Amino acid sequence: MNIVNFPDPVVIVADGSFPQHAVPLKALHDAGTIVCCDGAVSKLVEHGLQPSYIVGDMDSIAPAHAAQYAGILYPSTEQDTKDLTKAVHFCCAHGATQVTIVGATGLRDDHSIGNIALLADYAAMLHRVEMLTDHGRFTPLLASATLESYAGQQVSVFCLTPHLSINSEGLKYPLQGVALDSWWKGTLNEALDKRFSLLFDDGRLLIFRMY
Repeated sequence: MNIVNFPDPVVIVADGSFPQHAVPLKALHDAGTIVCCDGAVSKLVEHGLQPSYIVGDMDSIAPAHAAQYAGILYPSTEQDTKDLTKAVHFCCAHGATQVTIVGATGLRDDHSIGNIALLADYAAMLHRVEMLTDHGRFTPLLASATLESYAGQQVSVFCLTPHLSINSEGLKYPLQGVALDSWWKGTLNEALDKRFSLLFDDGRLLIFRMY
């Protein structure tokens, strides 16, 4: 089946805990395209939403839903990737440049950590990608950037590049040439105003901002 309709905003629904917070739920309801990992179809439908496309190895979808949505099933033969990555590849292959991911955390902590870490890989494929949870948003950075915030917003910085030197502007606890060589070291910071900046070269960061 040729895909001719892939309107923005594009939201991927992963097979973790279905979102409860208003922010990820709004993203879902405002979506122009919902790409659903096969294991998340039942949750999406139970919450009154319909998938635009269903992607995965199809080992987790209920037979009734597989029959109902046969026309929008896109089985993937990728053997060495998670269903979430299959969904991102599917979006990229059909022209998406900006993607929001929901439902990627919860249920299993190891899956949550793996999905969050994959954001840095997805950032190399897309112009913009973010993951919305019930507590806040994860944003990957591959280069220095300024992010929107508000005074008092809780911020954590995670570094996936060992020995990377990071500087910050607009955070309560400044980073001044700091190497975040353990994931806890950049956590529990706080924004001072409407934006903050992180300055670094050739590395990969994950930024968490609470709602």
